[in-house]
Amino acid sequence: MTGPTVAARLARRLDARGVHYGWVVAAVSFLTLITAAGFRSTVGVLIVPLQDEFGWSRATISAAVAINLVLYGLGGPFAAGLYDRFGVRKVIVIALAVIATSSSLTTQMDSPWQLDLLWGVCNGLATGAIGVTLAAVIANRWFVERRGLVTGMLTASNATGQLVFLPLLGWIVTAEGWRTAATTVSVVALAFTLPLVVLFLRDSPAQIGLRPFGAVVDDPPIPQQNPFRAAIDGLRLASGTSTFWLLTASFFVCGATTNGLIGTHLIPAAMDHGMSEVTAASLLAVIGVFDLVGTLCSGWLTDRFDPRWLLFWYYGLRGLSLLALPFVIGSSNLGLIAFVVFYGLDWVATVPPTVAITARAFGRERVGVVFGWIFGAHQLGGAVAAWGAGAARTWFGDYQSAFVTSGLLALVAAGLVIRIAVPRHADTPSAATPAEAPA
Repeated sequence: MTGPTVAARLARRLDARGVHYGWVVAAVSFLTLITAAGFRSTVGVLIVPLQDEFGWSRATISAAVAINLVLYGLGGPFAAGLYDRFGVRKVIVIALAVIATSSSLTTQMDSPWQLDLLWGVCNGLATGAIGVTLAAVIANRWFVERRGLVTGMLTASNATGQLVFLPLLGWIVTAEGWRTAATTVSVVALAFTLPLVVLFLRDSPAQIGLRPFGAVVDDPPIPQQNPFRAAIDGLRLASGTSTFWLLTASFFVCGATTNGLIGTHLIPAAMDHGMSEVTAASLLAVIGVFDLVGTLCSGWLTDRFDPRWLLFWYYGLRGLSLLALPFVIGSSNLGLIAFVVFYGLDWVATVPPTVAITARAFGRERVGVVFGWIFGAHQLGGAVAAWGAGAARTWFGDYQSAFVTSGLLALVAAGLVIRIAVPRHADTPSAATPAEAPA
């Protein structure tokens, strides 16, 4: 039985029971994003082992993390173009093969440039094809109803996978060494994630004779255009609007205060205060659990409330929690637990309302490319924070200045998002143009 036959037969059986195949696609995408996030975040548990084995500074290792984050983010808009041109499934299969290969080769490295190439460039580009842009594309191609909820679910899987994988990888590093952790990434990519994608993931509902969940008319065919041109055209369209720049600036701060700072440096910061690597990684796992709850709730709220005010509260509360972190990380276990729970609920709750605003302002058929550029700013902010926090630790001996700076930036972002102008009836492809929201 071939892959397409498996998907088509399953779709017919589910349809007979009143279940849309889009939920299968969402489930496979959920698992794919979980594992891909774990693949990308592995370097977080390698910082201290690489420092111990090779004598590299944290600033040197953080440079590879910064490269990874930048390319992961910049890959978003071009990945959306590749989805349109070659198909979602084919692009993800190739990306998983690159992840597996680069992870295996990492075990043989002995100099920083190899870390930059394998974990920075190769892993960054490949995981960029399986990032939050995929969540936006799947939610908007396969769902009309429950789109905010699905966006929240897929977004949560991306961040939760990153955080839940870390304790396991931290235990592997402690028990077997960092090379075994890198090999584990390669095996999971090839033996678990890739078969699921090949068998069950499809590029669009039309490919198996369906409409998106909740749709009353067929979607127009996906344009087969040059991926590079599609990405540039999307940027040209969006960059003439104030909405795009306000979303871009706020998402830069989002990346700086999540992936770049906490995702990369919470483990070494906790170890600076006497925690073991496994215990420190477990803090991120707890953040990941509460992130899943918070982002699902954010998706539900996005279907019902003004997404601008949701973003205002998310960024404001995140800023306050980061300002409190330096006072609890080394002195109060109860305070640190409270930070982990509170911050986890807010980790990527910003994504569903940001995707919703993007779809309303620029149309569903452009949401992948435009949100890809916005997410690129997210990862650029993460890269700046990843390198900057590592440099601050090298120069000043602690992370206090990095935590305080990120908290203040989050408060600034809360002020920016309230200025966004969102068109009212903008779920249709022709809902918004740059003229409706002049820069």
